[in-house]
Amino acid sequence: MRLSVVVPVFDEEDVLPLFAGRLRPVLDALGVDYEVITVDDGSRDATPMVLELIRREWPELRVIRLRRNSGHQNALTAGLHRSRGQYVVSLDVDLQDPPEVIAEMLRLAETSGLDVVYGVRADRSTDTAFKRWTAGLYYRLVRRVVGSPVPRHAGDFRMLSRTAVDALTELPEHLPVYRLLVPWLGLPSGEVTYVRERRAAGRSKYPIARMVRLAVDSITGFSAAPLRVATWLGCAGIALCVALAGAGIALHLWGTVVPGWTSLLVAMVFLGALQLLCLGLLGEYVARVFTQLQGRPPYVVSSDSLSRPYATTGR
Repeated sequence: MRLSVVVPVFDEEDVLPLFAGRLRPVLDALGVDYEVITVDDGSRDATPMVLELIRREWPELRVIRLRRNSGHQNALTAGLHRSRGQYVVSLDVDLQDPPEVIAEMLRLAETSGLDVVYGVRADRSTDTAFKRWTAGLYYRLVRRVVGSPVPRHAGDFRMLSRTAVDALTELPEHLPVYRLLVPWLGLPSGEVTYVRERRAAGRSKYPIARMVRLAVDSITGFSAAPLRVATWLGCAGIALCVALAGAGIALHLWGTVVPGWTSLLVAMVFLGALQLLCLGLLGEYVARVFTQLQGRPPYVVSSDSLSRPYATTGR
């Protein structure tokens, strides 16, 4: 099989018919064997029924259902692990990343011998100002802290060769962040730019809480810098306490009495907050080690339509 398209799905009953109607003509026009793997990440609405209805008319559509909501990155992992194509595209269902770019990605990968082709958002004017600001902050932060060549404004819309997919599958990651893992591989890569569109229907499944969680997973999963920050904060706190102690002794020798307990209270609160911050940073890493030692799978598959295809006469 030449091409696999992996699509994580969670509560997307409204946008799925629009997505299928736009993606299928693009893939049919490529003239290659393909499969579209939709990974239902424990949807609570009519998404499973909509997928089954679409699959009856589109035999290349494959539906993998997870038993519970495991998160976008783990749903993407399930699709990548079960893909069969020589090239694998990961694509969100909201149509903000245009499926028409897939043809250009495949052409670039084949002609240039690339293992990775990133979809880079050249124009994000359809996003809110807050979304653009937080996205820019995220990429500046991870590029500085992680240190890997992370393409700016490249999300999870990308094409991977079978070599890249196999390399990712072999990594023992329980909390994967593919926008950092893929560049970390260091494989030959290229970029295709596009204009980001508005969501076709439904609501975003990436609220601020999930964006913060993604940032935390990105940093703690790829760098020990936060632990070093905690160390430097501790050193700075000790230096500040020594300075305050020296100032107190000097004032006492000069006969100056410092009235009130404000300075003492501020110092205590500052040091207490510093300790809690350091413990919180340490806890993030301990939690990752704990999760790794548990050895539980990041997702559990409930069903895979590949084992029960509909009888069809072709495309």
